[in-house]
Amino acid sequence: MNRTAIVYDSYNLRHTLEGHPENFRRLKLTMELLAEEGMLDKLVSVPSTPAPLDAILAVHTPQYVDRLRDLARNGGGHLDPDTYVTADSYEAALRSAGGLLNLVDAVLWRQADNGFALVRPPGHHALAHQGMGFCLFANAAIAARWAQRHHGVERVLIVDFDVHHGNGTQDIFFRDNSVLFFSTHQFPYYPGTGAATELGVDKAYGSTINVPFPPHVGDKGYLEAFQRILAPVARRFQPQLIILSAGFDAHWLDPLASMGMSISGYAALVQELMALADELCGGRLVCVLEGGYHLQVLAHSVLTTFRVLRGEPVGPSDPFGPSPAVERSVHNLFGQLKMLHNIRDSTFYSLPSRWLDLGDEFGI
Repeated sequence: MNRTAIVYDSYNLRHTLEGHPENFRRLKLTMELLAEEGMLDKLVSVPSTPAPLDAILAVHTPQYVDRLRDLARNGGGHLDPDTYVTADSYEAALRSAGGLLNLVDAVLWRQADNGFALVRPPGHHALAHQGMGFCLFANAAIAARWAQRHHGVERVLIVDFDVHHGNGTQDIFFRDNSVLFFSTHQFPYYPGTGAATELGVDKAYGSTINVPFPPHVGDKGYLEAFQRILAPVARRFQPQLIILSAGFDAHWLDPLASMGMSISGYAALVQELMALADELCGGRLVCVLEGGYHLQVLAHSVLTTFRVLRGEPVGPSDPFGPSPAVERSVHNLFGQLKMLHNIRDSTFYSLPSRWLDLGDEFGI
């Protein structure tokens, strides 16, 4: 059984706005289910501390950090119509990033085999100079830089299966070939980025891999993306650490999207990532919470993720079952992605030429 770590800080419940989908109940109900199921007793507890300012400034501009801090000190407000700040939000954001950094330390120091940071506010939409999309600090990006600067890690793979494109993570590393960014997301959808042709620039060209799914793809399409696109590019990249931006809002019951995933489908994706981590980087897999706005689905998804990370023989905690909708085939999209990223195998080379007419639908 793996030694799986958890980071949680009750302070993060104080960043909340009644009526907003990203509120304190997301973590509260999740932690209650983990306690009821006895999972918390099986995990390595990693302490939460605020991230050092230099870790934040390795990713974000000083002007943005000052503006966020001052907004919180003055009682809060909004960074944009979707992204609120309360008097406690700056400290909560520091602890969200800091808890993840402590988890990275624990995994890289071999105090744990893998782990999951149950932190909020989330991070993958946050740009270097601006928070957006419910996100204040770019947690996964901050963690990648931390691993590089404090642990000598040269290559980090960030995988993002949140239903929304991780535009902040992509933008921060768009010119950096030391971080490979892989994202599956509903497209076109908020925030409007994530087309397949967004590949990175200069020396980082090809270091961004976007899988822009149309709605209703479901478990099969997601798993194929991990097996046929992610796996070969990850093997080519040879990461020394894998970070998962784990948003569970592609579930078929989530109110903010329409992708058709199930909890069992998420379990299969985490298993694929664990296999890649075992093969490529000594099992070093660190997960951080992003989206997921159906509270019961989120709680059971997190519980299931911990079961998979630990290697427990019990199956997923999935009381909701598979989507009742028919899953949409994206066979043609994978063929185009293989060409874009020079993935060589014979699986898709017999495709008819008519797939080339589907480029607009998939952002190609």
